[in-house]
Amino acid sequence: MTAATIDGLDALEAAAAEALVQGVTSADVVLNILARSRSAPIVPAIATPVHLRLTIEPLADAARYDRLLPIRKAA
Repeated sequence: MTAATIDGLDALEAAAAEALVQGVTSADVVLNILARSRSAPIVPAIATPVHLRLTIEPLADAARYDRLLPIRKAA
């Protein structure tokens, strides 16, 4: 019932109806549906200006880090 004070009775009723459509009668499922409905929408990515775009993609080269390590000689 506290979910009704936080999300409103209409949202709680809609979440309960969705849970019933799925064939589930659990309070946890209803609360999960409510939580998913109040999640922040995904913000679209900001367009990168043309002059800042990469012209050549960088290559992954983990071996260059190995070259920075001191050379150890076998005993």
